[in-house]
Formats: sequence, C-alpha cells, structure tokens
Amino acid sequence: MANASAGKISAWSPLRQPLFRALWLASVIGDVGTWMHNVGAVWLMTSLAPSADMVALVQAASALPIFLLALLAGALADVVDRRRLLLFTQGWMLVAAAALGVLTLIGTITPWVLLALTFVLGIGAAMSAPAWQAIAPELVSRQELSAAVALRGVGFNLARAVGPALGGIVIAAAGAGITFLINAASFLGVMIVLCCWHRPPHESVLPAERVMGAMQAGVRYVRHAPALRAVLVRAGVFVVAGSALWALLPIVVRSELKLDVMGYGVLLGSLGVGTIAGAAFLPKVQRKLAVDWLVASATVLFAAVTLTLAYVRHFAWLCAVMIVGGAAWIALMSSLNVAAQTSVPSWVRARALAVYLLVFLGGLAGVCFLWGAVAARGGISFSLLCAAIGLVAGLATITRYRLTSAQTDLTPSMHWQEPVVVSPFNLEQGPVLVIIAYRIDPARAHDFVLAMRDLRLERLRDGAIRWDLFRDAADPGRYVETFILESWVEHLRQHERVTVADRAVQERVHTFHVGDTPPTVSHLLSVNERIAKGELT
Repeated sequence: MANASAGKISAWSPLRQPLFRALWLASVIGDVGTWMHNVGAVWLMTSLAPSADMVALVQAASALPIFLLALLAGALADVVDRRRLLLFTQGWMLVAAAALGVLTLIGTITPWVLLALTFVLGIGAAMSAPAWQAIAPELVSRQELSAAVALRGVGFNLARAVGPALGGIVIAAAGAGITFLINAASFLGVMIVLCCWHRPPHESVLPAERVMGAMQAGVRYVRHAPALRAVLVRAGVFVVAGSALWALLPIVVRSELKLDVMGYGVLLGSLGVGTIAGAAFLPKVQRKLAVDWLVASATVLFAAVTLTLAYVRHFAWLCAVMIVGGAAWIALMSSLNVAAQTSVPSWVRARALAVYLLVFLGGLAGVCFLWGAVAARGGISFSLLCAAIGLVAGLATITRYRLTSAQTDLTPSMHWQEPVVVSPFNLEQGPVLVIIAYRIDPARAHDFVLAMRDLRLERLRDGAIRWDLFRDAADPGRYVETFILESWVEHLRQHERVTVADRAVQERVHTFHVGDTPPTVSHLLSVNERIAKGELT
C-alpha cells in the first residue's frame, strides 16, 4: 500500500500517487468509451428492431451479468492475482467491442447478435468490478481511501455527462460502428497502466482456495460480519428509493420539460458538476461529521432534490438543484463504499465488495423498472414524492444498523501457534474439530458467555462452519468451546485470517480463564470416511 501523504489529506491527494493517477485517467477514458458505446447500442437497436421491448433488452443484457456473476467475480479477485484478472477482463471487453464494431461496419449485425455481444461486454464489466474496487487500498494510504473513492465517483459521473454527448456526435458523423471501435480502443489505456504496475505477489505457504470454496467462504463472512451487514442494509434501503431520480429523470426531461437529449445531457452534466464540488468538500465534511451523520444528512439532501424534481419544472432551477443532488450522491457513494472497504480484511475484500456491488448496482438497475411502472400508473410527481418519503423513512435503519468510522486494525495478527501433528497427512482431510477448554469463575460466567458472542462471530467469519459452547454438567466452572472446519487446510487458512482486532477479542475472552495453565486446545480429524471405506473398525 502507498505510504500516507504528509500533511492534511485533501480531495485531490490520491492524484499525487503516480499509479492511482494513471489508472484514474485511464479509467475515465474507458468510462467515456463505455457511455458512448451504450448510446450507440441503443441507437443501433432502434434501427435494427424499433420496439420498446428490444431497446429495453439492450439495457437488460448489460446489467444482467452483475446479478449472475458478482460473487464469482469477487471470489476470483481474492483467489487469483487481481492485476492479471483485470488485464484479462479488459482484453475480453476490447475484443467484444471490436467485434461488435466490425460486424456493424460490414453490415452483418443483427438484433440478437447485438444483444449477445452486449451481454458478453456486461460479463467483462461484472467480472472486473470487484477486483477494480478491491485494489484501491493497494494504490493509496488508508487516510486517502475516502478521497480516492470519491475521485472515482467524480470520474464516472464526468464520463456519464460527456460520453453520451460524444457518442451522439460520433454516431451522427460516422455511425454506431465507429463508436464501438472507439470504446474498444478505450480499454487499451487501462491495460497499458496495468502492464506497467509491478504488483507485489501475495505470499502464502498454503494452496490457493478453490473458487467454489472461496464463494462459500465469502457468503459465510458476510453472514457473520455485523459491520459489513450494516453497510449492505443501509445501501440497499437507500438504493430502493434513491434510484427513482435516475430512472425518472429522462421522462421528466422528455415529457414534462419537453426537451431533447441535449437538455437531458445538461442536467446530467449538472449532476457531474455537483459530484466534483461534493468531492472537493467531502474531506473537510468527513473531519467534522461522523459517517452515520454524514450519510443521514446526504440522504435528506438527496430526498429534497428528488422532491424538487417531482414538482419544479423550471429548467435553470432544476440544473441548480441537480448540482446539489450530485454533491449529495457522491457523499453517499463515497461514505458507503469506504465503509464497506474498511470493514473487511484483505483476504475477503473483493468478495465483500462484490456483494456490496450486487446490492447497490444490481438494485439500481433492477428497481429502475419498478419506478417506471409506478410512474406509468400513478404519475411522475407521485412516484418521485413516494421516493423522497422512502429516502427519509429509510433513515430509521440507523437505530439498528450503524455505520462506523472506527480505525479497526484488520491486518493479519499471525499470533496463533502452529498446531502440533505427529505425522503428515492430506491437507484436504476433514472435517476438523477444534476443542478449547476454559476454567471460568462461576461468578463471572455470565460475562464470559457475553464475551464469547463476539468470538463466535470471529470463528464463523474466518472459516468455521459450526460453533458451539458447552458447560460441563458435573463441573460448573468448566466450559468447552468447539468449532468445525471443512478441512485441515481451511483451519490453517483460519490461522492466517485472524486479525489484530480479532486478537483483542480473543484476549478479552482469555481474561476470564482462571486456570494455572492457558486454555487447552485440541485438534481432531474426522475418520468417518475411513470407517465407511472399511479402513477402520
């Protein structure tokens, strides 16, 4: 990870890191190409099959892969080298966009080929997204992470403002095929920067996780990580109502304001200006407000913008309001993304971010259709009013799902002693039962059991598939903790996954132990399979 910059962190501090700056510029160019491509694909479909259903399928083909592949992509990004995975996915999208451009130019493109290649492009985007998110802490310091995430949001919104307009110009001048080829070329910038990045290899004496096992471990981690679950719930609740503005803004422009695509582009540009302004002031605001208050304030502000869009039909006023909306949006996106990034250790980061992206981007794509249906039946103003009310009502989740900005140390502790074995055996052998016996003062038993709740979550996050705590019926001061792992190698991985924060939880539990010696630990290997084969009796 890059060293922390000296002095006060500003909104632009991450750009001082050469690698981050190069990747940021390349990604902005790539995003511009992607938005140009989206305009070209939709416009081409209106020529090949001019029906609303077929045009809608273009967007569906682009968004569907994130629903299907997010967790797989996250597992791959944690198992294989992220730099190489990104190089592969960028090359994949380059080839798909180039093929679509060539087929369009030679006149052999069909509606279903367009949909198929759009889906292939979506696969590349879905497979690269978790890895792209997970490399951020490797490019900047922890103090600069929030500013780096905000800058990525700025770049994306700039591309969304500029890309469609450029796409329209290129389509008018040269056709959709050239737009697709420009998009293909835009992937080269990121690939060149990635090729020049000498990423330190991850060193471990253990074999890499299998992809299916890595996916299961990721789901298990999310289930037992309260800090991450809080981010997911807050993001999901927000996106259900917050997506209404994005879904209905084009309809407001066309049906209510009676403007063309240029007016829509200006309003998107106003949102982009707001994200730049918001990103510039975000570090100062973050130093004064806790993350929960920041997210709540930005949510109320975005609700006010949504409510304004419901009833105000003056174009200049709406442009000004969209600037405010862009600032609120970038504050929300940056805060939630950073909360997700900093709530998980590096070994599972891409999988956790994949689930976050599935909740946020998947929800954003999926719920848009819902708001379109509500607007068709109840009207645009009513739909936006409901969305604004929903945004404010969603703040009730703060009481149970609080975001935290605490600087929890999630670096590997590596304080567990290697388990003693008398002879070598297959690392994949299992299940493995770990038994830990404690001697507890009965007067403090209640507090001990409460402390074990946090330890239970840590064991399950790091690989245990079952955890139990027992009290000896004949000896009230003797407690036995047990947890089961699928294999011996998974238990060894558990040794590497324990963080400094986890160590503090374990040490707190051990303060209740009153024996003359430390708690005894035993490791038992299952022999059920050998019994079934008749090898043991």
